[in-house]
Amino acid sequence: MTDGGNWRRADGTTPPGHQPPVGGWTGSSAAGQPSMYGPTPGSPWWSDALRDPWRDPYAPSAVVVEAPSAVARGAAAGPEPVAGADTAARRGFAPIVLVSVITALLAGSLGGALGFAFAVRGGVAGGGATLGSAPLDPPGLAQRPADSFAGVAQRVLPSVVTVQVGGAGGQSVGSGFVATADGYVITNDHVVGVGAREALVLFSNGTTARATIVGQDPESDIAVIKVDRTGLTPVEFGDSDAIAVGDPVLAFGSPLALTNTVTSGIVSALDRTIRAGEPGGQLRYYAAIQTDAAVNQGNSGGPLVDGAGRVIGVNSVIKSLAADEETAGNIGLAFAIPINHAKRITQDIIDTGTARRTVFGANVTDAAGTPGAGVRLGEVVADGPAADAGLRAGDVVLRIDGRPLDQAVDLIALVRKYAPGSVVAVDYRRGTENLSASVTLAADAK
Repeated sequence: MTDGGNWRRADGTTPPGHQPPVGGWTGSSAAGQPSMYGPTPGSPWWSDALRDPWRDPYAPSAVVVEAPSAVARGAAAGPEPVAGADTAARRGFAPIVLVSVITALLAGSLGGALGFAFAVRGGVAGGGATLGSAPLDPPGLAQRPADSFAGVAQRVLPSVVTVQVGGAGGQSVGSGFVATADGYVITNDHVVGVGAREALVLFSNGTTARATIVGQDPESDIAVIKVDRTGLTPVEFGDSDAIAVGDPVLAFGSPLALTNTVTSGIVSALDRTIRAGEPGGQLRYYAAIQTDAAVNQGNSGGPLVDGAGRVIGVNSVIKSLAADEETAGNIGLAFAIPINHAKRITQDIIDTGTARRTVFGANVTDAAGTPGAGVRLGEVVADGPAADAGLRAGDVVLRIDGRPLDQAVDLIALVRKYAPGSVVAVDYRRGTENLSASVTLAADAK
């Protein structure tokens, strides 16, 4: 190791103006003895003077790259050429520039091609900008799976009508649906009203037709009208006894005169006993299908259909917190007449002009007003269904076909859902004894 104090040239001469400092510098001679003037020529310390330019500030300096040994070079002979710094820089930068230029050209070409394709497809090439994506194929846009709500609506709407009836009290607007291809239409009795002889029917395609009143049954709230047309599309009827709570349903009609309206929901309850009508007026009894589908004024008479598009009920009434009909609106409590009941009434009206009413043959009153307490029989009609089954006045009827009775309206409404001649199982209590009987229901005398 040197200390930087070697100031002699390699030939042993002293550069002009260079004198050893006072007291000298210490170094090491070949013999290992201290020397005043540092290492002497020929010593091991001087042997690398040519390789260390800092030993003589006036000596020329050069950077020498030694050739690798034979071992390091393998079989190669001669020194490995060393390129200058400028050449190396130029060779390292040129490929990068070339790659960047090629990439930019390719990206520009691809972007231009894609932009042109999108512009042509979107209508820009034609001179006008088109918002949104390209339109779907019209047939594909119109088609929906048959079992979807949209598919059901497409099939049912041509059979749904708006019914307008004018009378002394003003104009009534409700709904209805085509029951036969030759023009019979089912609607609610309260849509037709009292004393009306004619109605105007508006079809879903916008055409209208006059209709005559065929017949009405105020107690079941069913009316039948007929348009003078053939080739109509009737609805498909379902089975209201085969539905279950939770089944999906669609309600069709013209709520608040908004024609061709469709709402959806589920069956919320079955055999919900209803007594509808104004105090002092006609009372209507039926065991209804309850739904949470949105139903409002104007939906009355329209069909309630199941998920397959089959009519299972006739929308009739709603329950509301409003104090009067004018302000009443949907709160998710709507009720429909079961289609099995409505079909029977409709067929009676078409065949005879009137409908038969199913009766139990006894007057009934509430027993205790508590759930499951049953209803008490008052006067029992001689030779009527109840009397023929052995029931007496004072007996308490607990269940009909397994359905518990809480109040008198339950028995009346449940009996009306059955056709005359149907046999129902009745559980009743006489004093402290529980009994059962089979009652064959009958039509009333009128």
